[in-house]
Amino acid sequence: MKDDGKPLPPTCRPLLPQSAVSPEGEVAQKDEGVKMRKELGLLEGTAIILGIIMGSGIFISPKGVLKDAGSVGFSLIVWVLCGLLSLIGAMCYAELGTAIPLSGGDYAYINRAFGPLPAFLFLWDANLIFVPTTNAIMGLTFANYVIKPFFPDCENPDDAVRLLAAVAICFLTFLNSYDVRITTKLQDVFMFSKIGALGIVIVTGLFALYTGVNDNFSPEKVWQNTATDPGQIAVSFYSGIFSYCGWNYLNFMTEELKDPYRNLPRAIYISLPMVTGIYVLANVAYLGVLTPTEMLSSDAIAVTLGDKMLGVMNWLMPVCVAMSAFGGLSVHIMTSSRLCFVGARQGHLPDMLALINIQKFTPAPSLIFLGIVSLAMLCTSDVYTLIDYAAFVESMFLMWSVAGLLWLRYKEPNLHRPIKVSLFFPIAFLMICGFLVFMPIYVRPYEVGAGLLITATGIPAYFIGIYWENKPNWLKSFSRSATCTVQKLTMAVKEE
Repeated sequence: MKDDGKPLPPTCRPLLPQSAVSPEGEVAQKDEGVKMRKELGLLEGTAIILGIIMGSGIFISPKGVLKDAGSVGFSLIVWVLCGLLSLIGAMCYAELGTAIPLSGGDYAYINRAFGPLPAFLFLWDANLIFVPTTNAIMGLTFANYVIKPFFPDCENPDDAVRLLAAVAICFLTFLNSYDVRITTKLQDVFMFSKIGALGIVIVTGLFALYTGVNDNFSPEKVWQNTATDPGQIAVSFYSGIFSYCGWNYLNFMTEELKDPYRNLPRAIYISLPMVTGIYVLANVAYLGVLTPTEMLSSDAIAVTLGDKMLGVMNWLMPVCVAMSAFGGLSVHIMTSSRLCFVGARQGHLPDMLALINIQKFTPAPSLIFLGIVSLAMLCTSDVYTLIDYAAFVESMFLMWSVAGLLWLRYKEPNLHRPIKVSLFFPIAFLMICGFLVFMPIYVRPYEVGAGLLITATGIPAYFIGIYWENKPNWLKSFSRSATCTVQKLTMAVKEE
């Protein structure tokens, strides 16, 4: 994807003055240059992880977990195990993130351990599958909960849901391009919405359990219809894993994190146990109010719970959940764009995606590109197909990253590791992820096949775009012209 390395024409290289204006209106010293700023502390890092994880998954995934797990009791076990798996993975990523303190997360780790081709394939899949797919899922969740009160007795209009999801993605892409400080401060507001929505669910559900609204937890029903097929059991974890997705996304922004050696692992260790406890309680609450049939027939289970238990105050639930999903989408757009930016900076994506806006210091071209791909994912509004589609591919590359930890222990034993976890954790993580990746092949052949096919298309793309250096002059000229155009449209230059 690199061009021939020649400088851009003078008209495409806007000269920067000795100082540039920072987002706060202050003067940024000339020795700082145009680059990403270290503006995230422990509180912001923790809020980012919580903001991504507690976005939309907990309001849609319980239905998917219950459907594939089969029984109430086993679905709760799946939620606990998904939280435990995420915590083990996060501990491994704490070592990777402090040993390789570069933005880009999995991309940087796979590149260091296994070289450019596997790293490019991760980048290829991230930007074509699980990042835009997750954006689409969060946008659809937001739209479903906003629209549901207007259609209480029927299904939401599909076109309206997708249109509103597209509007949300476009608006938040613009906001993240305009100023990263606005989006980080908005997380405080959205965090109250997440806590409020989950608090209402948990309190209402515990009250229902106390009063005996249903008998889901009776001995004769709690294990009824439990799945026994290994492939089906593996698939039941996909929706749960999707709800926990985001525990590794702070690693994408390591270069913007203050004191990453301390704040990265602390943010992880604070967030994951908190999320696991909240998620298990939320699912107990759902099942304390709704029967399995009611959960499986609902497209917005939190709204269904509110309609059943909150009476005239039922409007609180869709408002809180919609704001929660909106906040999760915002922070996911912010963090995932850094992955695209870092890949372009390394030459694995077109140069135009490695540009930074000279006024706001945001990777505007990367944000816009991911926004466009996310809109393409709205070709379907079936969030459960999208979840299976994304979770398989992401689980596969999580395996690669943690395998990289083991390989680097052998390949670079003297690498400085501020945090060094026991080998038990990466080995256990690999074994569990291997089960989740390979067992569903015959249960979800279409989703698995599509994920593997898109991954395979990255191999010729790598050899044509990166490995092939002697490209024809017309292609080099086109690349420079496209980069020049993007620079002018976004007022962006290469990082200094």
